[in-house]
Amino acid sequence: MKKYLKLLRVEQWVKNLFVFVPLFFSGNIKNIDLLSKSIFAFIIFSLAASIVYILNDYNDIEADRQHPEKRKRPLASGAISKSTAITILTGLIITDIILIFFAQYYFQQNLWKFATIIGFYFVMNLAYTFKLKHVPIIDIFIIATGFVLRVQAGGYITGIFISQWATLLTFVLALVLAIGKRRGELINAQVSGKTRKALDGYNVQFADIALSISVTLAIICYLMFTLSAEVQQKFHERVFYTVIFVVFAFLRYLQQTLVYNRTESPTKIVYRDRYIQITLILWVAAFLIQIYFKK
Repeated sequence: MKKYLKLLRVEQWVKNLFVFVPLFFSGNIKNIDLLSKSIFAFIIFSLAASIVYILNDYNDIEADRQHPEKRKRPLASGAISKSTAITILTGLIITDIILIFFAQYYFQQNLWKFATIIGFYFVMNLAYTFKLKHVPIIDIFIIATGFVLRVQAGGYITGIFISQWATLLTFVLALVLAIGKRRGELINAQVSGKTRKALDGYNVQFADIALSISVTLAIICYLMFTLSAEVQQKFHERVFYTVIFVVFAFLRYLQQTLVYNRTESPTKIVYRDRYIQITLILWVAAFLIQIYFKK
């Protein structure tokens, strides 16, 4: 079972929690109808993401076998055969399509915009898998766009409006994650002496500068988001002070990356770093207080 979960990259499904962003920030987290729609969006997006991961691993089998970490992936290691992977892939595609139609029938609403987002995400990642992941800068922009699509999907399925600042914040936050991952790969390539085509347009110095710029933009976008008229009106004006947690979390991440030279992906750093985890919990709690106990 473990090898199949690794094939689906279930640990990466945490990224799809971004579909809950519109629900959370709208203050409707206790609305069962909207919550169930967001859960459906999470499941559908997670299956779509697993489809992309399988396609990527299938396409990169030979290259992954030369990588110190990626050679352990189920397809590269031979733990799962190509034919089995294709069967699972086909099943996931059929299941995802059925779920979209079922959601449209169950919720009695037209989900063509939501379905379009899923379709665009899939086509974009096909292009990424077979070509664009080897084009520097465009590759990280595609990754960042994927996070924006997750938020947009959550907005379309629930009918919740997403502000421009929230969209931009999502994009630059995802850029931080993508650049951080590239930087880790560059460090590992220096140690092992093995590189790959996707890293040809990057070096550590560029990654450090791009990471710093992206973190700065993310903090600015969050500030502007909390100071925007709609957010100030919807929540208490004290929501502005939640920026303290955001700045601390970003500084801690930069410390782990630039000072301690942690080379694992940003997602793994979040999983392992207690300081970041506690900060995120405090940030969520502070926002919940602003949303549900603002009086």
